[in-house]
Amino acid sequence: MTSLAGYICKQTKRLISLATNAAFIHIKGVLKLSVRNKYPSWFPTHVNHDEIVIGFDDGGNQAPMMWPHLYAELMTWHHEGKDLFVKERRDIDMAAPGGHNGDSYEEALAALSSLSMKRSHADNSDIGDRFEILYDYLKILDLEEEDMLKMNVIHVAGTKGKGSTCAFTESILRNYGFRTGLLTSPHLIDVRERFRLDGVDISEDKFLGYFWWCYNRLKERTNEEIPMPTYFRFLTSLAFKIFAAEKVDVAILEVGLGGKLDSTNSVQKPVVCGVSSLGYDHMEILGDTLGKIAGEKAGIFKLGVPAFTVPQPDEAMCVLEEKALELDVNLQVVQPLTARHLGGQKLGLNGEHQYLNAGLAVTLASTWLQKISKLEVPNLNQKSILPEKFIKGLATVSLQGRGQVVPDQFIESRTSGDLVFYLDGAHTPESMEVCAKWFSSAVKRQSSEHLVNGSFSQSSHDQFSREENCQQILLFNCMSVRDPNSLLPHLRNTCANYGVHFKKALFVPNVSVYQKIGTAADLQENDPQVDLSWQLTLQKLWESLIDGEIGEENGESSGNSEVFTSLPMAIKWLRDSVHESSSTTRFQVLVTGSLHLVGGVLKLIRKHS
Repeated sequence: MTSLAGYICKQTKRLISLATNAAFIHIKGVLKLSVRNKYPSWFPTHVNHDEIVIGFDDGGNQAPMMWPHLYAELMTWHHEGKDLFVKERRDIDMAAPGGHNGDSYEEALAALSSLSMKRSHADNSDIGDRFEILYDYLKILDLEEEDMLKMNVIHVAGTKGKGSTCAFTESILRNYGFRTGLLTSPHLIDVRERFRLDGVDISEDKFLGYFWWCYNRLKERTNEEIPMPTYFRFLTSLAFKIFAAEKVDVAILEVGLGGKLDSTNSVQKPVVCGVSSLGYDHMEILGDTLGKIAGEKAGIFKLGVPAFTVPQPDEAMCVLEEKALELDVNLQVVQPLTARHLGGQKLGLNGEHQYLNAGLAVTLASTWLQKISKLEVPNLNQKSILPEKFIKGLATVSLQGRGQVVPDQFIESRTSGDLVFYLDGAHTPESMEVCAKWFSSAVKRQSSEHLVNGSFSQSSHDQFSREENCQQILLFNCMSVRDPNSLLPHLRNTCANYGVHFKKALFVPNVSVYQKIGTAADLQENDPQVDLSWQLTLQKLWESLIDGEIGEENGESSGNSEVFTSLPMAIKWLRDSVHESSSTTRFQVLVTGSLHLVGGVLKLIRKHS
């Protein structure tokens, strides 16, 4: 019997030869096939603009019988013309028996929310925690070792700056004309932010197609020995499937947690690895010393694969060098970029610390270009200027929640710039200090500038000093597993050293992004049942920093701070304060301590079409 692949290709060629309309360019070339063993139904799904993926659920035995239906469906698409893409997407039916059909984005988010959120060290105490099970998931999703190699992975671990480093690297390679895939975490507003194709979040349409295919394939084929993946492992597996199907030239992967046992570490042969700045974070999982943490991060090193890092504390650097030596890894230390390297341009991400991340990104991109495209990149020294495409990539990069300045788009008044948010997801002692320096510098620089259409520009005709009418306010929360005594003092003292003093601090619970896993769509205005004990603890610490006195046990303060039951209530208070103040007053609000908090604020202050 003729194989299914041969039969379909033969019939497709016959169909094309009979058709005179060029619309059939959409089915030219080899048709990829996804074959399952149950339920005789077929489904088409659009992968790119010149091929259709067709799957037969019956293993191919029904191919001749199904051909008339396929022919009729192709003719329907042909006559619909420009609606071809939409039609294909709506007709995806990758659901397992009894499952969802993938039509609804909300249904996909609900399915995603059903997965375990467990984040812990992979070990053998629980069969589902085994690291090796990741390879089972890849096999279930038809991802072979060759598929993984074709992604030409750049793998980046670290405590601080790994997301920014990945974003810089992706932008550079995209400006060289390569098709890029970027996986980052966490998302701030929408889960699709985690998956970028050519610098853009994956479309809802494509996300749904890939999501339901992967979710239902795993639902159908997992069992007691191979249980459904956890939330984070599923998203990583989904990313691999997306990048393989989209035929990216390079996949840049940000490690989610640690490195050695992170789900992204199922990549066995990356092109190059990077380790950004190391510090104390997730100590309950990674260890309580810099040496232990560095050991986990160095777990992404692979035999003979070059690796680069930035200057590290001695304890961390010794461990990185020891792990590199064991695996014959050529580990090199990269220095920060300087303004001279950029030839007068500015980095697309704000903050002096980004020059360190950009330096690592330049080296990772250069190494990839030399190894994969055999492109010679000039050696970088302190006096040289980077190639034009490098500079453009570094200058045009974007990443939400890192040194980001956003005006409240819902404020209506005679002057713009009344309420401006400075967002940075810093949540470690080191990053909190960096954040404080950035914020202090930004408000000093922008205190005499005018906000126009969401960006700052000089306003020489102002008849008053903006600096005298600016009020700095802190909007803060952090996870209870973190030590606020190592965060808030760093923040307050660093700002004070730069002459910036907060008029008020606002503390809110994190009921933003992860109340619903996929998006921050439903933010409750007020929940009287919410537990505010952690926020009251933060408030007391802040009050003690301000005047050396701890607030009363009933939670009352001296007026330097306030606890709100929800983020929307805090935003409402800020907006009310703006309306009650002079039209020349600008409220500059630093939002930090949690990327989840940053995501919730972005959702509330931006107008979404």
